[in-house]
Amino acid sequence: MAGYEEIFRSSVEDPAGFWLRAAETLDWHVTPGTALDDSNPPFYRWFPDGELNVAHNALDRHVDAGHGDRTALVYDSPVTGSRRSYSYAELRDEVARFAGVLRDLGVTRGDRVVIYMPMVPEAAIAMLACARLGAVHSVVFGGFAAKELAVRIDDAGPKVVVSASCGIEGKRVIEYKPLLDKAIELADRKPDATVILQREQATAELGTIDVDWAEAAAKATPAEPVPVRSTDPLYVLYTSGTTGKPKGVVRDSGGYATALAWSMPNIYDVGAGETIFTASDVGWVVGHSYIVYGPLLAGATTVLYEGKPVGTPDAGQFWRVVAENRVTSLFTAPTAFRAIKKEDPQGTFTTQHDISSLKYLFLAGERLDPETYRWASELLGIPVIDHWWQTETGWPIAANPAGIELLEIKPGSPTRPMPGWDIRVLGEKGAPAEPGADGAIVARLPLPPGAFPTLWNDDERYVNSYMKAFDGYYLTGDGGHIDADGYIFVMGRTDDVINVAGHRLSTGGMEEVLASHADVAECAVIGVADTMKGQIPRGFVVLKSGVDAAAEGYEERLRAELVQLVRDQIGAVASLKDVAIVPALPKTRSGKILRKTMRGIADGADEAVPSTIDDASVLDTLRPILRRE
Repeated sequence: MAGYEEIFRSSVEDPAGFWLRAAETLDWHVTPGTALDDSNPPFYRWFPDGELNVAHNALDRHVDAGHGDRTALVYDSPVTGSRRSYSYAELRDEVARFAGVLRDLGVTRGDRVVIYMPMVPEAAIAMLACARLGAVHSVVFGGFAAKELAVRIDDAGPKVVVSASCGIEGKRVIEYKPLLDKAIELADRKPDATVILQREQATAELGTIDVDWAEAAAKATPAEPVPVRSTDPLYVLYTSGTTGKPKGVVRDSGGYATALAWSMPNIYDVGAGETIFTASDVGWVVGHSYIVYGPLLAGATTVLYEGKPVGTPDAGQFWRVVAENRVTSLFTAPTAFRAIKKEDPQGTFTTQHDISSLKYLFLAGERLDPETYRWASELLGIPVIDHWWQTETGWPIAANPAGIELLEIKPGSPTRPMPGWDIRVLGEKGAPAEPGADGAIVARLPLPPGAFPTLWNDDERYVNSYMKAFDGYYLTGDGGHIDADGYIFVMGRTDDVINVAGHRLSTGGMEEVLASHADVAECAVIGVADTMKGQIPRGFVVLKSGVDAAAEGYEERLRAELVQLVRDQIGAVASLKDVAIVPALPKTRSGKILRKTMRGIADGADEAVPSTIDDASVLDTLRPILRRE
């Protein structure tokens, strides 16, 4: 077998040949003869003459090959105490029937369907049913505020909205129907119908345009897969934290399916009949790629989990799911592991479950600090693989390709670029940075299959936001460096680089140091305005469970130790002198710390609470600390 270097080199030197070979693993209605249409840069299109159906490739293809009895999806819900599994044949039949429901409501190829659902199997069924019809789905995280949902409905213009009577967040039941009704009231573009899945935790009163999921499915005739062009959109996914007109990331059909089908065995080392547990949400790109489409394209078993890493009911739920399903690859966000580490610093819950099947832990969604990497590595004794990608890219830009060969792991780095990702680091004027020197991380165009070809109905914003800063490159918005061995180090968003007395410093580097302290569970560093130095860093730390922060002199002692650590490892130039102990950090539902919001509040701005926030009360508690009130 070819090693990483040879595979990567072939993807860069002969991208057409590389990706046409990768596309051969799929069933095509019309097999592509052309890999790339590069006639209108930066609007590149993969497999322009190909036609396929992604839902057929995810389900029917495996059933037709005689694998209908293989388990496709396991639904595990500690918040409701329920568990259900679907074979490939059963899931295919459910998807075909719900596609019939949508077809009966007038949904045809190219129409949009907004899906506003909790983490239940029906969310994946609705996504795949849209794909089966050639319709374009847009999943909005369940429980999003009505105003934010309305903005997305207006932008996508859905013919139908699919929702549920309620979702469950921890121990709270959140009724979705009132939120959906308000959103439709606010929206200028009204859907023709809504389909409501009734859940026993709260039933919804149905109105004139509402259709009961179960009743409609019982009467529907299953729909057959509709072939679409490779370049036709599969879905639109709105990026988190947008203000004003949202950015709808478009995902094509053929390029995305090809990239995911390649990534499952080669990056995650998961093949047919094996199980991957991706602890995320279908409202995020991770849920699209590695809860729903990726595993099913690979013929694997995917676990759809309705719960939290801690508190539903304890910090051992991930290990229980791994043990019960013989999971080989677990994929989640670093923040989930920091939460587990905070609640169970010694990792005692791992001893209560047989997790011997677990071969890899994959972490992504934010920077993996070396301390969390060390803790997870020592606890599990398996490769802990940091990898880096974005909503816009659809699959990993950089990773450690476990299915090809495990490269040396360097804590703090998501390792090397994956095929097709020609990654560079550029300085402020566009000159290539020296190895080890920080700059803007960019990807040379064209981007490989799976990456976004544009924004929904907004080509101009696509160019201005991503393609204009450096001619011929995609601006990732992340900053960092590449070392002499070609390893990428992503230090954070470029707006997380602060300027202290003329010195450009990464807040990610300071966070790395703070996180290394034995008492710190997680932390954030932000740059706040300062009349003398331009900006100065402020640190905020959350302590591990069991640490007695109320002990006499503890806070002063910890602050002194943390300040000294930063001074020793980064230097006095960092000027970090202000570290506060806080009960929690404000995060999005996908686990990203809201540093920009924190910075705005600290600088005195009247920052609105982001629509993506997981728990607004955390920000309320932090506000007086940020403002020194």
